[in-house]
Amino acid sequence: MHHKQPHESRSAESGQDQSSTIDLRALREKIDEIDGRLVRILNERADIVVQIGKAKREVGSPIYAPHREQEVLARALAENPGPLSDRTIEAIYRELMSGSFSLELPLRVGYLGPPGSFSHIASVRHFGSSVQCADLHTIDGVFEEVAAGRCHYGLVPYENSIGGSVTDTLDALSERAVIIYSEALIEISQSVLANCAPGEIKRIYSKRQVFDQCRRWLSRQYPEAELVAMESSAAAVQRAAAEPQAAAIGSTLAGEIYGAKPLFVDVQDKPNNITRFLVIGREEALPSGDDKTTIMFVTADKPGALVDVLAVFRDASINLSHIDKRPSGRSDWEYTFFIDCEAHRNDPAMAAALDAARSHCVSMKVLGSYPRAQRVL
Repeated sequence: MHHKQPHESRSAESGQDQSSTIDLRALREKIDEIDGRLVRILNERADIVVQIGKAKREVGSPIYAPHREQEVLARALAENPGPLSDRTIEAIYRELMSGSFSLELPLRVGYLGPPGSFSHIASVRHFGSSVQCADLHTIDGVFEEVAAGRCHYGLVPYENSIGGSVTDTLDALSERAVIIYSEALIEISQSVLANCAPGEIKRIYSKRQVFDQCRRWLSRQYPEAELVAMESSAAAVQRAAAEPQAAAIGSTLAGEIYGAKPLFVDVQDKPNNITRFLVIGREEALPSGDDKTTIMFVTADKPGALVDVLAVFRDASINLSHIDKRPSGRSDWEYTFFIDCEAHRNDPAMAAALDAARSHCVSMKVLGSYPRAQRVL
């Protein structure tokens, strides 16, 4: 009996392996059958998308409609019983909508390049990979291409949860005739990339706002390194990849594109590093029921003028989620203020507040009302 037990045990194990193999094969066959149905259903949906695109072109409606995007995503997430996460479902639907855009009308979206920048990453996460992403060299260049109609939309960084507002975007909003059409919240992970050993680094390239996000880490790890500001983090990685004793702070995607190795990851000073991006266009977004309005204004030259403007929105029970200022450029010590209000400009209370606030301003311009981003991508 003692000699038979090992033989019997091996036979049992062999039977289990065979049974597991058969079960796995059967499950894979089920997946193949479901995949076939999925492809047929997706193309059935695409046929309807083509009809919608034709109808939109006939009446001149915009192909990308942020309020409709919110509706589709909200309905899909409400139908999600799991085990797939809401983040996975949203990513699938964003890519599906991206393919729909290309069927209705190929969209060209401008971003602050080169490829591998966080603006590039944000463009793909928000619009999907089926739209044409245009590599532009500066934030103002994105505004210029959208204003001229050479890009349907542009995606630009507006504020970061660590570094604050992006001044280049504030300045361009003052100077270019575009409308804020949507927004996106993108999680940012900063990495140090180089082709030398960590102890050999003498210079570090990146965008100025990126240095702000990593200031404490840099002061501890590289207090003697020269910090060189560039137009974009991806351009910084491209440059550092070719220089001895040089590194850059940017995305690991940029490192893959330009051949720079990641030495340290997640070097931002706070773990929840979120950048808010604005989608700019040339048309107004329709109300979604959960919207923001961004306003730019210059106050009258009198004591308490700014307080008077802000009090108008307080008295109307309209929450202000963001405020910043930039020199107006018209005279010394005159400032242009930017505020975000949690309401659509067409809401009666908001419309009345705007009329009342204008009496305290030299100039006021509504830069756009648009759906509030619901989740971090």
